[in-house]
Amino acid sequence: MNYWTERSKPFQPGQTEVFKVSRSKIELFTQCSRCFWLDARLKIKRPNGPPFRINSAIDELFKKEFDVHRKAGTPHPLQVKFKIDAIPYPHKDLDKWRANFTGVATVHDLTNLHVFGAVDDVWVNPAGELIVVDYKATAKSDEITDLGPVGGWQDSYRRQMEVYQWLLRANGHTVSDTGYFVYANGDVNADGFNDVVNFRTNVFPHIGTDKWVAKTLLKMKECLEGDMPAVGMAAMGGECDYCVYARKRTELTIEHLQKSKALKTKGKATV
Repeated sequence: MNYWTERSKPFQPGQTEVFKVSRSKIELFTQCSRCFWLDARLKIKRPNGPPFRINSAIDELFKKEFDVHRKAGTPHPLQVKFKIDAIPYPHKDLDKWRANFTGVATVHDLTNLHVFGAVDDVWVNPAGELIVVDYKATAKSDEITDLGPVGGWQDSYRRQMEVYQWLLRANGHTVSDTGYFVYANGDVNADGFNDVVNFRTNVFPHIGTDKWVAKTLLKMKECLEGDMPAVGMAAMGGECDYCVYARKRTELTIEHLQKSKALKTKGKATV
């Protein structure tokens, strides 16, 4: 079935055919169950932000670099520099794993959800364990050597990696709990642009746990089968900003229309 045709189909309560949920939809549910329900059941999606073309370009360039060493069976200089005992993993399905609309995929038996996610890269260590790798890019004045404290927006990066670890395990692979972020940071302290941005790249680990993924899928299926959640709660606490905006906009719009109607009615009555 064509992906775009399948993607446009809303979830129907009680349906027996599998329903596709991407890694990003798991993140959406984690952030707000109401936004997820509206997306899956009514196909009302959150507004899209602007595409990060520079980040995408850096991702592609990293992939080309690591693919050279994947073919040669040698470690990338970044792996040597940061003393990571691993090499890029050669696998016949790697291109599929990296593709946005296929990715690493599995059907979760207890929910009949077809779960998929596109990895940036996979390495392998001498023990034969696969290592999930995620490329990131930004431009900050401070050196980036970790994701920062747990409890902030960076938790979404942690969850992203852990979903990929879960997916690879679901496909029968032995996966290390330790994944790596390859983080490129653009130098904003240079004297000028001059058509050049220099990047400093750090590689640092994240020890993941994917035990939450299967539990979350059960909650997602329960959400899909039920009525729209009354309140959308954000992952970091408080009400979801998108839900607050939508409610306030609706309330103020109705209030404005009612006032306008009342003024028009009053005007007609005085004629």
